[in-house]
Amino acid sequence: MIQIDTVWINSDVLTVKFCCNLEKCKGICCCLKGARGPQIEDSEAKILDSIFPLIKDEMNNASLEVVKNEGLYEGSYGNYYITCIGDEDCIFVYYDNAIAKCLLEKLYNEKKIDWKKPISCHLYPIRITNLGGDIARYSVIPECKDAVIFGNKKNVQLIDFLQEPLERLYGKTWYEKLKTTLKEDSI
Repeated sequence: MIQIDTVWINSDVLTVKFCCNLEKCKGICCCLKGARGPQIEDSEAKILDSIFPLIKDEMNNASLEVVKNEGLYEGSYGNYYITCIGDEDCIFVYYDNAIAKCLLEKLYNEKKIDWKKPISCHLYPIRITNLGGDIARYSVIPECKDAVIFGNKKNVQLIDFLQEPLERLYGKTWYEKLKTTLKEDSI
């Protein structure tokens, strides 16, 4: 484990090679059966509330029915999760050639909204736990085995694959410190 500023990073985050392969996994991380939806920050719950009028016409009927009956998210302050359809698909999932994709990210890329998606989704499969400071760990799930195979084939480190969300959360300077520390430690 190493520390960059106030963030502790488990060694597996630093050593795993990983690159999503949607053709193989079909976006399963957005629709894991029996799982809760992605955890969201309190500030992200407010963002979802504010952008809902902009995105509701893009959502499918099943998602809108869940929102009507259960809301955009469940839980309470400090512990919110996006609501799922039947304890499976995130309400923001849409399918493109049988691949589950994020409607929020699609609308962001189309410049219809200015928020990409929850940071927990963007960082996946890195999970952050706060115990008086952030601890980053690699969340291993069998459904991502093809991403590990693909990452090894392409020689892509997990932290490089997730550079954008790591910079989004901690900043460019933090990410550069992380890369510099890794280079120094490997000498």
